[in-house]
Amino acid sequence: MSSLDLQNRFGTDSPLIGMVHLPALPGAPGSTDDRRALRGRALADALAIAESGFDGILVENYGDAPYYPEDVPKHVVAELTAMVRELDIAIERPIGVNVLRNDAAAALSVAAAAGGSFIRVNVHTGTRVTDQGRLEGQAHETLRLRERVEADVDILADVAVKHSASAANRDLETVVTETIERGLADGIVVSGSATGDPTETDHLRTALDARDDSSRDPPVFAGSGVTPDTAEETLSLADGAIVGTAIKECGVTNNPVDAERAAEIVTAVYG
Repeated sequence: MSSLDLQNRFGTDSPLIGMVHLPALPGAPGSTDDRRALRGRALADALAIAESGFDGILVENYGDAPYYPEDVPKHVVAELTAMVRELDIAIERPIGVNVLRNDAAAALSVAAAAGGSFIRVNVHTGTRVTDQGRLEGQAHETLRLRERVEADVDILADVAVKHSASAANRDLETVVTETIERGLADGIVVSGSATGDPTETDHLRTALDARDDSSRDPPVFAGSGVTPDTAEETLSLADGAIVGTAIKECGVTNNPVDAERAAEIVTAVYG
């Protein structure tokens, strides 16, 4: 089974993917229920990311805390589908979907229906202990759902995902190998321990070594903590990076995207 072809999907061998962290959607605590404002904010963030030179966009229901563990309600799927479709029509960039906390089926369904190109899955294989409880990977369901709906959607799978701990004493190399060879992920994401925390270089190297020793060749992404100061070094190791907090106004995750900060990341990587 083939892995994600970065050049074909993103037009580059070292893609930068910018985060659209959505405010609370209707039905979530803290929501204003103003759909027009929500979609306007999402579109403005996505346009700023694209115009700064990023190669892809990842949409996430970040504002919906406290998160449903593994099965979000139907209205969340509907809101995300409508929003991602608007972004796909307006912006010529690959768009990804992450449905927190770990609803891979919803993310895949939204992407397939709305024109998305990839999804991020926080727990694709194994078991992690989180503030939502124990989350178990559903790789067997996610891969089969993709076949059923005939979706051209790549699966980026976290290993040792942030805001969680392993439910068993398993080393990172084994987790990466099994996520690639048994979970059949199209890409691997290595992140820090929390949102905005740096991705440890040793963890990146371990993931890359495990990938190189495996039977498949998926790209490895740095999933958090990339800044203008660290972007060049990070991308000298990782195949790509997912950037969120560093491209927001004042470096605050909940804030709108700051196009100038995003452009600094692009300049640091591409010159």
